[in-house]
Amino acid sequence: MSKAPGKSCRQGISIFELSEMFPTEESAVKWFESILWPDGRKCGHCASDKTCMASHRKMPYWCKSCRSYFSVRTGTVLANSKLPMRKWLFGLYLFTTNLKGVSSMRLHRELKITQKSAWFMLHRLRESWKVAGLDEKLKGPNEVDETYVGGKEANKHESRKTRQGRGTVGKTAIVGVKDRKTNRVVAKVVSNVKKETLQGFVKENVDPEAELFTNSNTACNGLENRESVNHSIGEYVRGRIRTNGIESFWAIFKRAHKGTYHKMSQKHLQRYVDAFVGRHYTRPDNTIDQMKGIVEMATGKDLTYQNLIADYGLDSGVRS
Repeated sequence: MSKAPGKSCRQGISIFELSEMFPTEESAVKWFESILWPDGRKCGHCASDKTCMASHRKMPYWCKSCRSYFSVRTGTVLANSKLPMRKWLFGLYLFTTNLKGVSSMRLHRELKITQKSAWFMLHRLRESWKVAGLDEKLKGPNEVDETYVGGKEANKHESRKTRQGRGTVGKTAIVGVKDRKTNRVVAKVVSNVKKETLQGFVKENVDPEAELFTNSNTACNGLENRESVNHSIGEYVRGRIRTNGIESFWAIFKRAHKGTYHKMSQKHLQRYVDAFVGRHYTRPDNTIDQMKGIVEMATGKDLTYQNLIADYGLDSGVRS
């Protein structure tokens, strides 16, 4: 069966259908449990299956192995959240179905929760898409490119101007690679795009024998199996040599930056990048499968509010 143009071949869910599928808090909890415990209930603390029902007000289960109360949230990014699971499910739906992301202000209005809670929820969902590393290096052909995030120097407040020039000055760099065959994208926020940084990223994620297509960036000089196009002279495609795929990924990311979030702080930028990498890779999937995928990846990840707002020496974007 051939795919329709764009992504219309996938099966979507309307907000009305979602309301019918999950009319109660109990139905939402059961859905999360079916995803996180496909083989039966397991303790979120020690993964034991020796569990039973409990009469605890917030933790409905008891683990006989580690002697602890737990719920379906335990051991996931949803841990310690006071929001109803039905609001988590609808937040997950909005997070998944908006190609350019959803802002905390919109989530605040749609779910009738505080903007602070909505912001925390979104960062937890982004954390779910965080991956430790590739199981196998990209075989290619691969396209490698970099982009920059940050405001123009001319538009910044006087106290935030670097006064060191224009262009990419004062912006945060992101390097990325896209495998044409698998459509997989890997992207990472970096401190600079010098030769050792860029080539180190490529060697970490790309098979040594794979073809590489880049622009004329001199930092790529010396990479094996590399061919490039020169954008400075108007050359964007030469046969199979092009970087249109990874540039298309950056284009969606930049539209989200300008149109949805308006600002992505350096401190949290990698989570935004991880979310768009995950959203890109799962675009062909049905909506319910996209939602399930995020929940499946939520296990074993923890992001507390204190950890989220902690000072790591990076710009948080908060106005002083």
